[in-house]
Amino acid sequence: MRFSYWTASAIALGFVGCGGIADTPPAASAGQRLPASATYSVAGLRSPVELIDDRWGVPHIYARSVEDVFLAQGFNAARERLFQIDLWRRRGLGTLSEVFGPAYVAQDAAARLFLYRGDMRREWESYGPDARMAATQFAAGVNAYVDWLGQHPESLPEEFRISGYAPSHWQPEDVVRIRSHGLTRNVTSEVARAKVACAAGVEADQVRAHLEPEWHTTVPAGFDPCALPPDVLRVFELATQRVAFDRTTRQPVASIAFDALDSRNAEPEGSNNWTIAPTRTATGRPILANDPHRKYATPSQRYIAHLSAPGLDAIGAGEPSQPGLSIGHNGTIAFGLTVFFLDQEDLYVYELDPQDHNRYRYGQGWESLRIIQERVPVAGEPPRDIELRFTRHGPVVKIDEARHRAYAVRTAWQEPGMSPYYGNLRLLRARNFADFKSAMRNWGAPTENQVYADVHGNIGWVPGGLAPKRRGYDGLLPVPGDGRYEWEGFYNGDDFPSAYNPPEGFIATANQMNLPPDYPYREKKIGFEWVNPARYQRIREVLSASPRISIEDSIRLQSDQLSRPALRIIALLPRSPRSSAASAMLHAWDGVESVDSAPAALFEVWRKRHLGPAFVKAVLPAAAISAVAQPDLAVLLDGLEHPQRWFGEDATAKRDRLLSDTLEAAYADTTRLLGPQSTEWKWGRLLHSSFQHPFSPLLDEGTRARLDVGPLPRGGSEFTVNASTYEKDFLHTAGASFRMVLDVGNWDASRAINTPGQSGLPDSPHYRDLAESWSTGNTFPLLYSRSAVERNAERRIILQPARETP
Repeated sequence: MRFSYWTASAIALGFVGCGGIADTPPAASAGQRLPASATYSVAGLRSPVELIDDRWGVPHIYARSVEDVFLAQGFNAARERLFQIDLWRRRGLGTLSEVFGPAYVAQDAAARLFLYRGDMRREWESYGPDARMAATQFAAGVNAYVDWLGQHPESLPEEFRISGYAPSHWQPEDVVRIRSHGLTRNVTSEVARAKVACAAGVEADQVRAHLEPEWHTTVPAGFDPCALPPDVLRVFELATQRVAFDRTTRQPVASIAFDALDSRNAEPEGSNNWTIAPTRTATGRPILANDPHRKYATPSQRYIAHLSAPGLDAIGAGEPSQPGLSIGHNGTIAFGLTVFFLDQEDLYVYELDPQDHNRYRYGQGWESLRIIQERVPVAGEPPRDIELRFTRHGPVVKIDEARHRAYAVRTAWQEPGMSPYYGNLRLLRARNFADFKSAMRNWGAPTENQVYADVHGNIGWVPGGLAPKRRGYDGLLPVPGDGRYEWEGFYNGDDFPSAYNPPEGFIATANQMNLPPDYPYREKKIGFEWVNPARYQRIREVLSASPRISIEDSIRLQSDQLSRPALRIIALLPRSPRSSAASAMLHAWDGVESVDSAPAALFEVWRKRHLGPAFVKAVLPAAAISAVAQPDLAVLLDGLEHPQRWFGEDATAKRDRLLSDTLEAAYADTTRLLGPQSTEWKWGRLLHSSFQHPFSPLLDEGTRARLDVGPLPRGGSEFTVNASTYEKDFLHTAGASFRMVLDVGNWDASRAINTPGQSGLPDSPHYRDLAESWSTGNTFPLLYSRSAVERNAERRIILQPARETP
């Protein structure tokens, strides 16, 4: 415990202390009403700040200076999301063992490998003139609330009571040094490709991961795909995963890499956005829509807030753990993001000196590993001393002692200005498209498509991200680290295309390959692994079909569950009077994967459990099958629509037999899952959304029911606009938790939703109040004007400058 008053409070509350789990305290009444007003004394404020929570839990923060608004934002983030941001900070800095015990030492060591360790002056300058001030004020706000809790321990969020530890103070550098939560790529796919290349040759990997634009990679000289240890990325996965707990062992659990693309065997997270010119809207003003996708959890990984001070008046969604907003508007311009799939990672392989594994081959000689000694505090035990090793390219994640090999991950994360989303500070003050492009010129991470609209009727698109200039290789496979394969600087925003007021009247992105045909992508090799264009194609289809798109049209489009891939596959099923019940059901279907759809249930069971794996077995050598669980959707569609390229002799007959046999197996499987009466099947009886608290595996059933939200029946799939990425047990794991549709210029008519709720406090009325609305595609008003906020005010909080102690 850092402060003496925390120690006393912990004893009074019965905390366990050494990383154990305490008895759960009695729950307050769920959904209780909040007091209509409150006042806090906050150290560091220059002037009073007024914070108004509206009926949907959105805080509107009114300050007399930008410095105070960022401090108040930090105070409010701690007030609503303290456990979430404290756990995020501990995970990123590598201090989980300090509170959860020795089981987390390995994860802490892994996380510390990927912290930013460069020049902090260059780091702050990379984000613009407000960067250091904003982080300093935000951290001061978090600390002020932590101090307030020290004086009011009865208000401590229950997670700290359950786990027996107290929240920590922040340093401004904590906001930016943590890099391992960002959406970068593609080191895990490099390893997956190497496994396929070892089993059956690199060309076989095209079934796992379709490359765009068309590209045929080769194994780099000096790299042996079969020499990769099976656990080569175990440390990397520990560094980038969420904090996970196991009910029985209380040990950390290896989960899916946090917000990362781990393989094309499962479609990665994505996002949708579009911006529409006034000539194409029902309002006569631009419309900008965005629904960024992430892994689901409780609370939401995004938080909606309104920051208002002289020179700054912005509203939208951002990271709960940092100042500013990454999606929203500032009263003049609007902006929304999706991932732009640049490749910012490489795995390097080194020959070690057999006599000294702290030296690796580089050029004609040997270089010494840089070794950093650190001490990891451990709850209930003496601290552990660890060694962190680095090559000139990056952190060492594996040493293969027997083969005298080392492996390091080189990532753009380690460059100045790469703290995920922190470049948003420049966007908050942009007033026109030139400002917007300038702000995106040096954008670092995650790599993004930002769409734009302004009150003057202009729309635009600007991608951004730091992309390595690779010498002599394409970044699709690991490479030797001996100097033959290097980065020679970076491409920035000036090297990417953009668009401004296109004749078509709208711009949409959905993670598809959207570089224009004349872009020199084969020369620049900035990335070849993009998301299937099905969502983009559906968005474009809908936007093109109507001469005037309304706000309501855009809201409906965000909830659209028509699967274009499903319709393409079903069109290949033979029709005959003797068609099976399964075939007849799918032929009569409109392709909408709604909650109540029986054909959607059958189709998804067919595609995921039967058709995809059977296609892999039919077209790949036996040795490669174990390395490719599912085909890339683009490859599956091409293989079914053009069987001659994939099935050899009697290709069409083999294709038809594959479709028929797997569909009949899927029908039997669906019967087993949903019962013999197909008229009673519903996709939502299989697919379900569940927002789980990090502590969920550790708690009794009653407490878990309070902290988790769901399950809720769900529709859609990875390839519908309303995206639903799901696991083998049909648990919906990723999609849009936040959605926004902005009426640019008539800001109070804008709409938004965040799920399951704005608050991270389980007994707050705003912990789960938005989940049902989100599930059914509904939204609430994203209010901007002071008058509209006042009419919908639920709670008023005054933050007063603390009196200095003489």
